[in-house]
Amino acid sequence: MSDENKKNQENTPIEDTQASQQELNEQTEEQEVVEFEEVSSQPEPTSRYSWEWFQWYYESHKQTINYVGGGLLLVIGLIVGYKYYWLPTKEKEVADEIFYAQSLFERDSFNLALKGGPMVRYSQGTKPMMGFEKIYEEYSYTKGGKLAAFYAGVCYMHLGKYEDAIHYFEKYDLNDEMLQPLAYGNIGDAYMELNKPEEGIRFYLKAANDKINNFTTPLFLKKAALAMEQQKQYKSALELYERIKKEFVNSTEARDIDKYIARVSTYIELEGNK
Repeated sequence: MSDENKKNQENTPIEDTQASQQELNEQTEEQEVVEFEEVSSQPEPTSRYSWEWFQWYYESHKQTINYVGGGLLLVIGLIVGYKYYWLPTKEKEVADEIFYAQSLFERDSFNLALKGGPMVRYSQGTKPMMGFEKIYEEYSYTKGGKLAAFYAGVCYMHLGKYEDAIHYFEKYDLNDEMLQPLAYGNIGDAYMELNKPEEGIRFYLKAANDKINNFTTPLFLKKAALAMEQQKQYKSALELYERIKKEFVNSTEARDIDKYIARVSTYIELEGNK
């Protein structure tokens, strides 16, 4: 047999094997394509948002829906646990802590009420009490923690530290009917003590108009008007006095408001004659 024939015989099995393997691969790819098409070829139902359509949509997006649904359930579970279990537990804790600080506050022990320190008895045993500052720092996300910020502001007002008082009054944001306007009004008082009357007037007006009622509104309208008189803003002061007389007839401020109206009217008249 010639060398050329031997070479052809040796190469033929390899070429046949390679061809067979290529045909097998092509058949496998065709099967995979066909199988994929069979799975995903379900037509969309013609009646949109029907029960059949929702079934089709779920089957077509099953994996994504399951992931999203599981994530939503996790988030809902965390919110429920935070709101109905963890947060009420913390509110109870802060109520226990603030009790002793309030007791010192009522006895005018403002520095101790702020800073804490004395040993007191809790249900868990004896330990140093927290002052309003520490209570706010530890529980600022609770209602009790925000109330501690209000008390801290009042303590600093009594101690003559007006910038510190402003800092804590600004932390109070429970937006209730009485304490929120009082917080704004105290900020106004602090700015007046710092000789910043324009800022004081701004916060007095904010306090007066934040929650309209027969107590805080006329109280801070009058304070704003008095501050305006000091700044010789007589016409603006007159408007506030007249508002008290017209809208808050039964308030304490309305009892003698006529004398303030008469006084500021005289100032306006004197200015007009200059």
